[in-house]
This record gives sequence, structure tokens and C-alpha cells, in this order.
Amino acid sequence: MMALVGFAALTLCFLLIQPHAASPSPSATTKHKHLPHSFSSSSPSSSLGICESSVIPHGYKCQELHVTTKDGYILNLQRIPQGRAEVAGSSAQKPPVIIQHGVLVDGMTWLLNSPEQNLPMILADNGFDVWISNTRGTRFSRKHTYLDPSNPAYWDWSWDELVTNDLPAVFDYVADQTGQKINYVGHSLGTLIGLASFSQGSLVDQLQSAALLSPIAYLSHMKTALGVIAAKAFVGEVTTLFGVAEFNPLGLPVAAFLKSLCRYPGVNCYDLITALTGKNCCLNASTDDLFLKNEPQSTSTKNMVHLAQTVRRGVLTKFNYERPDLNLVHYGELTPPIYNLSNIPSDLPLFISYGGQDALSDVVDVGSLLDYLKLHDVDKLSVQFVKNYGHADFIMGVNAKDIVYNSVLAFFNRQTRPS
Repeated sequence: MMALVGFAALTLCFLLIQPHAASPSPSATTKHKHLPHSFSSSSPSSSLGICESSVIPHGYKCQELHVTTKDGYILNLQRIPQGRAEVAGSSAQKPPVIIQHGVLVDGMTWLLNSPEQNLPMILADNGFDVWISNTRGTRFSRKHTYLDPSNPAYWDWSWDELVTNDLPAVFDYVADQTGQKINYVGHSLGTLIGLASFSQGSLVDQLQSAALLSPIAYLSHMKTALGVIAAKAFVGEVTTLFGVAEFNPLGLPVAAFLKSLCRYPGVNCYDLITALTGKNCCLNASTDDLFLKNEPQSTSTKNMVHLAQTVRRGVLTKFNYERPDLNLVHYGELTPPIYNLSNIPSDLPLFISYGGQDALSDVVDVGSLLDYLKLHDVDKLSVQFVKNYGHADFIMGVNAKDIVYNSVLAFFNRQTRPS
């Protein structure tokens, strides 16, 4: 339970505090002493789809699509089938790429920078068929074949279900539409569910290669003073949150919890991005308004609990129901099964990029992941270390194209267009 407080505080503050925030002026501090700008109650949702709001205006073709998981969730996808300068009607077969976001955001976060700086459009302009995935519970993926988001049963899932249901549904759909093996990009939680899936062999036959940015598999070394304070001081608020199935950062229970953290002595809610994610070297302040208009997104409280279990135990397992009898009902075992990353096929091409200033995907924890991959074929594993990069730089950094995305592009080209 205490780990949930720390992880919730860590993740939410990373996502909710302005990415390039500076210390407020004295007047702003007085006016909003306990309520940071990003904790306002205004809705982040847009009535426009992601294609219409953020892709088509830049001159790209874009399709809004939907796929239904085997447990009834209807997921939203965006497809960018060709580059901006490409001649219409080109019949050339393009390698498909699925791009998967992290927790408490949606696919829009990949598109906050200009077309020349964001990964989906860079890939599209370089001959890839781009598919942006949006997980269940986010604003355009809130439909279900029979459940409504107002029903707590809608939120009875953790990232286990993203592994067993969401990713397979998206992969099956893209494979069916393209007839090709798929390249995959994940950031943060998108890397966790990818790794867990690959370790079970469920997607490997459909997979061409995978690029993992700020990989999350082990979380024992997150550097977050606030998480420690929250875990010790605000257990009561989390007990309240356990009664809320939807973990909505803009909802009253979570917002009240976050405001209480901001009142804690020594916690500066205007400067948490550095303290919690590490120093993000390369964010553009012009992305702030776009970010705050579109994020954060809801997830399930059960998902946050599952992530917290990963923090606390230091191992990668399925959701722990904390009672042996309940684990036995769900798994046929007294303890939840382990995701054994050593089972990832050694010949699966992997590109891993991580930052030296990332306090979420800490270098020690990435080292633990790499240790599980130590028997990977040498020519199939590419590792990039970016000394001054923090967690958000990988999706919003103004120089991410030159530092990371060009390397991702070269990696995918080696797999799909060998010389």
C-alpha cells in the first residue's frame, strides 16, 4: 500500500507538472500556494480525434481506427500510412511500426513537437507505416462491448491485461492489415508490457524488432524523495483511493491527495520535474500548453497497485492479490507467476535507449534488465546510453531526433531493409 503512494505521487507529478516548469514568481506562489497550475480541474480532453487535431493539419494522411480486445475493450488507433511529401496513391509496401505510450498519457504525447521533431512523423517520412496505439481507459479508448466506464468492473484490470489482451489485439489487427512482421516502439510502461509479452512468446512470431525507450522492468532504484515522504506520511489518503476503481488524476479523490502532498514541508510542486524524473535536459517550453491541454489520462487503480508491487518487491510478476487463496483462484498457484525476461528469444532484434538523468528508468534498474539479456545474440542487441537525458526527453526532447530517433530509424532499417 505504501508503495502505491510513492509510485502514484512519482508518476502523477511527472506527468502533471509542466515539463519545463521554472520556479513561480512570488505573486504566483502566494496565489496558488497549495494548488499548482497543472492540478486544475479543467478537462484535458479534446472533442477532435488525434488525427484531426495533430496529424492531418501538418499535411499527413491519417486514419482513426478501432480494434476490440478479447475481453471487450474497444481501443483507438491512429494510422499514418505515408510521409508528408509522398505521392498520393503509392502502392509500395511499407514496414509497419506500432508506437506505444506510457502510463497516464495517450498517443498524443508522441505528437507534441513539430513534424520534424516527433517520432511518428519522422518514421512516416522515412517510409514506415505508423500505427499509434492508445490503451484502455484513455480518452479515445473508453468504449467497451458491454461495460461503461462508470461501472467499477470496467476498471478491473492491471498491466497484465495490457500484456494479454491489448497488445495482442493491436498486433493482430496490424498484421492482418499489412501482412508483414511488425516493428515496435515503447516508452516507459510501453516497454514494460512489451518485454512481458516478449518473455511469454505471445507476440514473437509477429515481431520484426523492438525499440525500448526509457525501459521500465525493474523499479527498485527510482530516485524520488517525494515518494519516500508520501509513503510514510499519506497512507490514509491511499486507503481512500483504494475505493476508487478509476485512477483519474483530475478526479476529486486523486486531486485532493496530490494537493495534500504539495502542502508537505519541503515539497515544491513547481519544481518536481527535476526531483522526480531527473533533469530533463532538452524540453521546449512551447510544448507545455499542448501537454496540459491533452494530458493526463485515466488508468485503473489496480494498475497503479500492480506497478507499486513492482517497486516494492523488485521482481516482475503478475498482479499479486496479496492473499494466497485469491492467487490460487486466479493463477492456480499461491504466488503470482513471474515474467521471466530470460525467455525473450536471444535472436529478437532489440534497441534499448536510456538516460543517465532518468530517475524513473534508473541506470541501476536498466542494468538489471540488461543482465537478463546478457545471453542475447550480440548482433541483435543495440544499447544506447544518453548521459544527460531524463525520462521525458525521449518523447518530447527537441533534440531527440538527432540523439535518439535517428538511431531508432537506423535500427529499424537494418531489420527491414538490410543492405
